[in-house]
Amino acid sequence: MAVTLINPDGLPKPEVYRQLSIATGSKLVFLAGQVARDAEGRPVGEGDLAAQVEQAYLNIGTALTEVGGSFDDVAKLTIYVVDWLPEKMPLLGEGVARAAATMGVDPVKPITLLGVAALGEPDLLVEVEATAVID
Repeated sequence: MAVTLINPDGLPKPEVYRQLSIATGSKLVFLAGQVARDAEGRPVGEGDLAAQVEQAYLNIGTALTEVGGSFDDVAKLTIYVVDWLPEKMPLLGEGVARAAATMGVDPVKPITLLGVAALGEPDLLVEVEATAVID
């Protein structure tokens, strides 16, 4: 694998993400923010944060498969959540877990989580962008 994930000594060791990603592959992939749209562009999970997170993660996996990689090659994620509150964390985790189970991957990556006022379309609750490294 081109990406090694660690929680180094001297930093907190969260269970839901890793502090550091070491990339050694030869192809760097920057993926645009993925949202809750299926392959035909239809909305998925209207009003359902967990369903929208799941679809965004699945879209990342689909995109990376197309270029010879997989979700396992993700080195870093940035997650934008509309009107973020800590109470939304279980729904975020549920969506991530469902997508991980479907793809058969470990979803624990370095993550930056940002609360935003809105996204590009009014029905969107979450957008997830990824950077991956593929051998």
